[in-house]
Amino acid sequence: MTAVAHKSAIMFAPETGYANVLREEACLPAAVIKASALENNILWMQRYADKRGVSLAPHGKTSMTPWIFRQQQKAGAWAIGVGSAWQAQAAMACGINRVLMANQLVGKANMALVSQLKKQYPDTDILCLVDSLDNARTLAAFFSERQQTLDVLIELGVSGGRCGCRTADEALALAGNVSQLPALRLRGLELYEGVLHGHDPQPQIETLLREAADLACRMEKYVDGEFILTGAGTVWYDVVCNIWLAAEKPAHCRIVIRPGCYITHDNGIYQQAQNELMARDSIACDIGGDLAPALELVAMVQSVPEPSLAVVNFGKRDAAFDAGLPQPVAHYREGKMLALKFGALTSTGIMDQHCMLQREPESDVSVGDIIIFGTSHPCLTFDKWKTLYLVDENYNILESLDTVF
Repeated sequence: MTAVAHKSAIMFAPETGYANVLREEACLPAAVIKASALENNILWMQRYADKRGVSLAPHGKTSMTPWIFRQQQKAGAWAIGVGSAWQAQAAMACGINRVLMANQLVGKANMALVSQLKKQYPDTDILCLVDSLDNARTLAAFFSERQQTLDVLIELGVSGGRCGCRTADEALALAGNVSQLPALRLRGLELYEGVLHGHDPQPQIETLLREAADLACRMEKYVDGEFILTGAGTVWYDVVCNIWLAAEKPAHCRIVIRPGCYITHDNGIYQQAQNELMARDSIACDIGGDLAPALELVAMVQSVPEPSLAVVNFGKRDAAFDAGLPQPVAHYREGKMLALKFGALTSTGIMDQHCMLQREPESDVSVGDIIIFGTSHPCLTFDKWKTLYLVDENYNILESLDTVF
């Protein structure tokens, strides 16, 4: 087995048939995904959506890894969510049969790309968002000229948030206008509740969700057939299900949730969010199991210049650091695991190519040791790598997974 990738290369291991990360048969640092945890997460979230009676459109921008997209679709995902025309192209090119672009489509080149994709993949359903009449008119003119129909959802936003109509009345008026424009087909309503923050955003989120359900009922007359009502990132998907399933909705309403970071979960902000979700949601507990951290960074100690300091050979170019620094979860030397006492090694600083570990004086750390790190916010680790390694529990490399950022 050989592979050459961004910052990584692996060597064939004739004695096992697999290259092994812990035997230093892959260039380090490397980003790895535990195969068992990845499979667990894909199946757990699909079971959750099925149990709630909603559809799952996992946000593909987290991983931008076609191999993972295909596994999600095989497990039953209704669609793959994306954030741009470029990401839509990546998803459609790998065989995804429905793409939900949870963003506005703007710009001639982006519109031309979507037009091309509709020709190239005529059996693939692609949807995008609109939140203004100006954008809707531009899209209508562009796709009408090409004798194509673009499926759109109205986006409902919040004051101080990102995109989206700021009031339900504004969204309803836009829906009426869109329904009269050529080349556009209105399919439903979208929001993202994750823009609401604060000490306890749940009451605000529930209010927004109820407002959206009421708006969907008022919009129903503008949508032929199935009405798509979609929201939910990786933090509040249970609340979205609870409110929308209980609310009055349009007939033939499909509720679609769009978590993304569950795919590899993490050891930080999403672990905390999932713990809180499991505490408040009995259905999540009843389906059995839970999400598990799957994404790890494997790196090497390159210097021990002071008694309380070790320097590891990864940095900002290799892992997310916006939601907490990667922290050690395992310690290996010559392929054998060493005991790692909690707090014995702590990441305290990070530069482009260096991570500084504060270590307790009695901790045994040597140059050449391998340290495995858990990360927080997987999106910003995935996008550092052209290739990640799918590994088994012994860190044998099973597959090289290419990303398409």
